[in-house]
Amino acid sequence: MNRYEFLIRFSIVSGQKSKMFRQCLLPSEDNFNEKPLLTRLGFNQQQIQQFYDQKVVNSLKWLEKDHHFLINYHDKAYPTLLKQISHPPLILFVMGNLNSLNTQQIAMVGSRQYSEYGAQWARYFARELASNYLTITSGLALGIDAICHRGALEASGQTIAVLGSGLANITPKTNYSLASDIMANNGAIISEFIPEQIAKPAHFPRRNRIISGLSMGTFVIEASQKSGSLITACYALEQNRDVFALPGNITQQNCDGTHDLIKQGAYLVSRPSDILAHYRHHLSWINHQTEVDVECLHPEILSLITHQTVGIDQIIEKTGLSVCDVSIKLTELELAGLIISVNGGYIRTRLV
Repeated sequence: MNRYEFLIRFSIVSGQKSKMFRQCLLPSEDNFNEKPLLTRLGFNQQQIQQFYDQKVVNSLKWLEKDHHFLINYHDKAYPTLLKQISHPPLILFVMGNLNSLNTQQIAMVGSRQYSEYGAQWARYFARELASNYLTITSGLALGIDAICHRGALEASGQTIAVLGSGLANITPKTNYSLASDIMANNGAIISEFIPEQIAKPAHFPRRNRIISGLSMGTFVIEASQKSGSLITACYALEQNRDVFALPGNITQQNCDGTHDLIKQGAYLVSRPSDILAHYRHHLSWINHQTEVDVECLHPEILSLITHQTVGIDQIIEKTGLSVCDVSIKLTELELAGLIISVNGGYIRTRLV
């Protein structure tokens, strides 16, 4: 039996295996007799039957494809930070760039049911942090997670997605193209579950501990009090990692969770430099000119546009300018990257 087959078979065995595996080095040869090793690990008869289950055949075939990898706790490629958590995954299946797992990462998570405010700032922060060579790590979920991945890709940065399913069953299926883009741009998709495993509700807390465990800190963009993103934040605290939160509108339930985090001591973040400055001594390459120095273009209009949607009629009414003048100036502000058009009007794209 080779190492890969042993690891996959070991992963499907029930029971507490973490401690025994961390203390047990696999033989160095490509093929070995696994039976003495199973005896040394103390497997009972039921576990031995599980070990020899035939369903691992598909997993072995999956590994034969290009850029498909399996790493275990003892491998050099195993992420250093992830080893430090209390229950690290024994194995990780990886698609894409294996080296990305040991880059400096920041987890960015948030609600599936997001607001325009959350989407705007998730995208902006992901772009800015990725442009400063931080890898954006998230869960490939609908909503804020997907927006953070996309923001990193827009900055030609690296991003890693951690799944609550096997890698042959990317979930949700609507984000399959996003997963492909992540791999095409030097990122990675990872999971601790065998490739054929379908997503289950119980898998997502396990996924969340990996997201926070890979990262120096977890940044919660927008979350209600029942959001799964708060589970990731709790794991980060247990793992002695930093937790950052973006403040939002006090009337929006989607911000209740982030406000509670801030009350409990999470770092309040209002601009990318807040996070970059926090890690300045660890990240020597950081571009300290992250904040954009912009000549104030059309200040009479820009001052009216915030993170909340402002309609063109409101701008015309408050400025007294003609429809033609306002339209031209809004176009120039949009081309300068200071505002974006959304349903019902315009919002800011960055802090200036």
